[in-house]
Amino acid sequence: MKTYKPTTPSRRGMTGIDFSQLTKKGPEKSLLKYVKRNVGRSAGRITVRHKGGGVKQLYRVIEFSQTKIDAPAKVIALEYDPNRTAFIALIKYADNTIQYVIAPQNLKVGDEIVFSESAPLNIGSRTKLKNIPVGTAVYNIELEIGRGGKIVRSAGSSAQVLAHDGEYVTLKMPSSEIRKFKGDCFASIGMVSNPENRFYRVGKAGKNRHKGIRPTVRGSAMNPVDHPHGGGEGRQPIGLKQPKTPWGKPALGVKTRNRKKWSSKLIISRRKK
Repeated sequence: MKTYKPTTPSRRGMTGIDFSQLTKKGPEKSLLKYVKRNVGRSAGRITVRHKGGGVKQLYRVIEFSQTKIDAPAKVIALEYDPNRTAFIALIKYADNTIQYVIAPQNLKVGDEIVFSESAPLNIGSRTKLKNIPVGTAVYNIELEIGRGGKIVRSAGSSAQVLAHDGEYVTLKMPSSEIRKFKGDCFASIGMVSNPENRFYRVGKAGKNRHKGIRPTVRGSAMNPVDHPHGGGEGRQPIGLKQPKTPWGKPALGVKTRNRKKWSSKLIISRRKK
């Protein structure tokens, strides 16, 4: 992490991400795409609060799946991605095809990775869960066969292989949830890069505005017409058994998962509260 001298009140306590390990180059233009941002609005109406503004940024097209099987690729750059907390790696195949992938921790420029059913257990390589030994850390895991990696993709996260049971493999998720996956689902070896992101401190409101995050007002500071927590003379408790959303629904610690969801049968142990 980078720390700063307290030259201003906002600098005091501010921390930044260390980008010294990244390659000093611009993003690959052929893998950039403009994505229209809705900033929390649908048909002009606010559907998600506290979103808006932000610095313009182009989307990096990331390969979460395995389009080129049994073809070794060389890491030619490690780059920053403004759309995610993890770093990304630019890889190049023998036929000069280039792709962006999520960079694991300790991956270096010049390393070789491969997506294969019989891939060696090197950091960044991608293979089927049934071929990964117990105790190995994995990331970018497929929920359904052939649909590409959907989970464990944020900075510093990884899941651990606990057991092999027939056609299923049991994993311990970053949330402490234990669940089963089909053994033919692909996963990448290692832990996602930039684990220090959890210690990042914004330091000032302006940085959040740059990221497209608008201010959040406490419900207790509102009027009764605007929020269930609002009203009262002076500073008052919420006066309810449990906190509520602005629309009167229970908040904080309430289970929202659909009990009839198809994947519930694969969950062995729910995450700890």
